[in-house]
Amino acid sequence: MPSDSAPTPSTATATAPGRGSEPSTPRPTHRTPHGARTGGPPAGPAAAPRRSGVALVASLLGFTVITIDVSAVNIALPAIRDSLDGGMSGLQWVVDAYTLMFAALMLSAGALADRTGARRAYTWGIALFTLASLACALAPGIGVLVAARVAQGAAAAVVMPASLALIRQVYEDARARARAIALWTVGGSVAMAAGPVLGGLLTDSAGWRAVFLLNLPVGAVILVLLVRVPRSPRRPAALDAGGQITAVLALAGLAFAVIEGGHLGWTSGPVLGAGALALAAGCAFRVVEARHPRPMVPLSMLRDRRVSMSLAVGFAVNAAFYGGIFLLGLYYQQLRGMSAIAAGLMFVPMAAVVTATNLVSPRLAERVGRRPVIVAGQLVFAGAMLAMLPLAPHTPVWLVLVLLLPLSIGGALAVPALTALLMDVVPQERAGTASGLLNSLRQTGGALAVALFGGLLSGAGDGFSLPGMRIGLVAVAVLLLATTALSRLLLPRG
Repeated sequence: MPSDSAPTPSTATATAPGRGSEPSTPRPTHRTPHGARTGGPPAGPAAAPRRSGVALVASLLGFTVITIDVSAVNIALPAIRDSLDGGMSGLQWVVDAYTLMFAALMLSAGALADRTGARRAYTWGIALFTLASLACALAPGIGVLVAARVAQGAAAAVVMPASLALIRQVYEDARARARAIALWTVGGSVAMAAGPVLGGLLTDSAGWRAVFLLNLPVGAVILVLLVRVPRSPRRPAALDAGGQITAVLALAGLAFAVIEGGHLGWTSGPVLGAGALALAAGCAFRVVEARHPRPMVPLSMLRDRRVSMSLAVGFAVNAAFYGGIFLLGLYYQQLRGMSAIAAGLMFVPMAAVVTATNLVSPRLAERVGRRPVIVAGQLVFAGAMLAMLPLAPHTPVWLVLVLLLPLSIGGALAVPALTALLMDVVPQERAGTASGLLNSLRQTGGALAVALFGGLLSGAGDGFSLPGMRIGLVAVAVLLLATTALSRLLLPRG
């Protein structure tokens, strides 16, 4: 996703030296020309910048590959459907299996990176992501592909905070670290812009399996680079297993009910059972978090209306963004008959506008205040949903691109100000938790929007339903208008 939609840098808990750190690598002994023994590498101070650069490249590549995977797969969905006969329900699960695991495990992945050390966690995450990508590419059926996407999402949840913790580890100077994180963020924005084009190019030229095979050489390069990165210190960090398990069950049950409800019927046994599971797991999650001495989601933090409102807005904005991307990928190819590469190119102007708006939003928030920017971004996004209502099979391409301008601007305007507001209102020691929770809610909003749109878009013979598309657009617009009104009422003026 673009930088406004990507997890924020504070998602990861900063890794700092402490007890329980990994044993340091023995320093080799060298001899001077006169035979004197001296410790340390012969490169001296020059070795540190080189290692920092290697760590930054490794972190940037990891963030880029998990971001490209999201947007590229959206373009490959029609080809996957034709190859594996998965139907609309199968396509929804291909997207949501990844997103839901990413969202659920994001809550505790930062603590895992702290406990095991950033480099070790990042290595495990990249290795698992690479193997899962191979499994996706070799999948003989939709069920195996969905299972492999679950593993990919779990790995991506580990990669995200570990990559940032690795940058925090190797850049001790605050100014250099800020530049490194800025490069990391720009890399995510470029990856989101390139993902649809790359996905279309690979799908048209080599088939949808090439979208996943691309991850293999990138993963291998990252693992080779990590050999040159210093070991990371470990530190004690509580893992909330009960909260994590109940969160996964609640999200999985809710997603199953929404996805399959549109296909099996809302009163069918499996759908009602999934809904009951989601409700029971959600209640259990609340009980577990209330009793845990160090919960991954402190309930007291949610009682602050500024925090809860920020999370609600993040959920709604990502529902609009991810739902819109999912809808458009199918609209271009299934309804208009575009090739995969042509459909990917249709997203390029949108990505350029998102990037430009990302740069403007923080300055605008400083000038007029954060609440007006957050409110305006949601209003623009609601307008984007309504602007897409006239889309039809023969709508001129230039008009489609004009109608998509609000979709490009809305989230990029609101999310930077929203994230800055959230970071201001939570205590410093809760910044990583709050950011992880925001990103988790945003990913969940996107997953549920894909589930909703998928159920509504499925017409006769699993074709593309224009009436269903319009119902989904209106539903998301209503959600955004509701969060806009609440933002205006509950968020602080400053």
